[in-house]
Amino acid sequence: MSETPNINEYRTELRHQVCAHCISRRPNAPPCEPQGVACGIEAHLERLIEICRSVDSRLIDPYLERLQEEICADCVYRDRRECPCPLLYLLPLAVSAVETVEQRRVVECTAVCSE
Repeated sequence: MSETPNINEYRTELRHQVCAHCISRRPNAPPCEPQGVACGIEAHLERLIEICRSVDSRLIDPYLERLQEEICADCVYRDRRECPCPLLYLLPLAVSAVETVEQRRVVECTAVCSE
């Protein structure tokens, strides 16, 4: 790929593929972050993208391990009973959203490079 996709491209895709499945989001409401509600996915978006780029597996376990090592290990909620972050249960959808952006960029690059 010739260039890194803009972080907003990932954010848009995550909101499209993931937010509708989040138990914290009110039905038919916009994503939480624009409403001033902290979203663990958006708060850790850059690290999540890095994890997705560095892991290549059909299984979710390697992504989960990296998530726990790279994001959860430093989280202020780590030792608390409840974690407000939806990353653990929405990780498969978040990985899919990041991979969608990555694949779209490969297709765009291939089209440009073949001209």
